[in-house]
Amino acid sequence: MVSAVYIHIPFCEKICHYCDFTKFFYEEKMADDYLEALEKEMASYISAPKHKVNTIFVGGGTPTALNYKQLERLVKAIARHFDVEHCEEYSFEANPGDLDAEKIKILKQYGVNRISMGVQVFDDEMLEKLGRLHRIKDVYQNIDSLTQQGITNISIDLIYSLPNQTLEHFKHTLDEALSFDLPHYSAYSLQIEPKTVFYQRHKKGKLRKPKEEVEASMFELLRDEMNAHGKKQYEISNFAKPGFESKHNLTYWNNQHYFGFGAGAHGYLPGQRIINLRPFPAYVKKANEDGRPVLHIEEINKKEQVEEEMFLGLRKIQGVSKQLFHDKYGVTLNDIYKDAIFHLVQKGWLLETEDSISLTESGALFGNEVFQEFLLEEDSLKLSH
Repeated sequence: MVSAVYIHIPFCEKICHYCDFTKFFYEEKMADDYLEALEKEMASYISAPKHKVNTIFVGGGTPTALNYKQLERLVKAIARHFDVEHCEEYSFEANPGDLDAEKIKILKQYGVNRISMGVQVFDDEMLEKLGRLHRIKDVYQNIDSLTQQGITNISIDLIYSLPNQTLEHFKHTLDEALSFDLPHYSAYSLQIEPKTVFYQRHKKGKLRKPKEEVEASMFELLRDEMNAHGKKQYEISNFAKPGFESKHNLTYWNNQHYFGFGAGAHGYLPGQRIINLRPFPAYVKKANEDGRPVLHIEEINKKEQVEEEMFLGLRKIQGVSKQLFHDKYGVTLNDIYKDAIFHLVQKGWLLETEDSISLTESGALFGNEVFQEFLLEEDSLKLSH
């Protein structure tokens, strides 16, 4: 059963210097055309009205960059296709400064019960250098407005290991972020992605990221501060008060199926990963033609499913359940990964118990090396397709 939905709204008022997601500068006519195409795509997959799902996540871009009329059109379309009334978690991404009282009212009226806000750093000068439009005061205003209208399940995203950032600077951002005592926080180290402003600067030697050991210290500080403030780490980059873990993101890390709608969106349906067209004209044209703006369908065999189960599952602090793995694939972890598990336990990067395997604190710092150990030879998994 497919019980999660991701919907991509690619519009931004400004393109951030580090972002490589599918995004376009907001123009009213473009957004109208996009929403029409998006509705056709959803209708082509969802035949019956009010399809039951556990989670909906509307991301971007910046979904809240839409004007009032467009925002209402979007949430109405989602409500036509999905049973939002019984949806456990319905999240919208938002940029601080985009959310006024009217937009919050529209979201709340149509069942949105969680906001994920891209704050990144509590420093106005650094926000400007990142290409962000918002300022710290906007974060305070938006959180206050959301709380006043009864939306208290709020998450904020932070980025660390920023150009010229020190450990002390990151500590200040953490202190200010934690002063809100929100139920959920995400924090990611800066990745230099191709086709971004930061990538061009990096290639020219004009971008100075902190050294690896400083980045590792920032991660350790993050983990310690979150824990000290009652936010339990449940995934490498995510922390929450107990009971407020992101149900939608757990769909990904549990390697479960989900719909993906919108330009550049990825969906994961039984046996296949569906990757949508990214360019705006191509997406709109194909969605209007047949409701299937697909760039590529990748068949997922058992070998790939098992590898993804390990890569994604080991991101969770609780790790990979031996019983659930056996129930899902009909083999035990030791049947196919005995040597890898032994080797990683010996290195101190993996913890094995009777019930699960999980990363140790040092293993989390070397995640990519750990994941390499779980790549399989073509003939090593004797499972039917």
